Amino acid sequence: MARERQVAGGGRAVEVAPERLEGWYARFAVRNEGVRSTELKPDTVTVVADNGVVAVATVPFGPLNTGGTVPGLAVGPLVEHALISRRVALLLVRRGGHSVGIARGGVVVQSRTDRHLVQGRSAAGGWSQQRFARRREGQARSALRSAADDAFEVLVPQLSEVDAVVLGGDRRALDSVREDKRLAPLFQRAESRVLDIAEPRRTVLEDAAERAVAVEITLSGP
Repeated sequence: MARERQVAGGGRAVEVAPERLEGWYARFAVRNEGVRSTELKPDTVTVVADNGVVAVATVPFGPLNTGGTVPGLAVGPLVEHALISRRVALLLVRRGGHSVGIARGGVVVQSRTDRHLVQGRSAAGGWSQQRFARRREGQARSALRSAADDAFEVLVPQLSEVDAVVLGGDRRALDSVREDKRLAPLFQRAESRVLDIAEPRRTVLEDAAERAVAVEITLSGP
């Protein structure tokens, strides 16, 4: 099953596994009365159906080494590109935990996961609330520092051996980890897409490894 979500401004996006991509486009053509054209660009592939529905695929691990607009359905270059087995570094961070790993072909082959207590907000007021806020901020800083340490120890030494870096989690937490200068080479390699994930743990990392190699397609139109 393809993972699906609503996107801002209308429409929806689906994540399609590489091995299902060709079949997904074949079904798209049948559902939408055929395909009018396919536009291939380095970073996107746009398919326009005869009934006006538009499917824009973001090329993962681009660029796509082809280009141009042709009549009908012509997504072969995208399918071939997506099916290449890649070694990917994964960095998943939220305030309460993190998970880092190396995946090959969507399967985790090395990982490290840690969870941390970061207390929720307090309803108390005055000095109690201020002490609680300071304690909470300290817990969050410690958790993010631990995430940066694990990323530096597990991922950075293997950067020369991976094809890409994929991030996931809370963007503010990731931005805090990004401030660690030791991780500059890691973030420079990161894909633009950030996976929306639950609190990091091993099962979440395994799911992220599969999603990292999937092709995200945004659908819009009638």
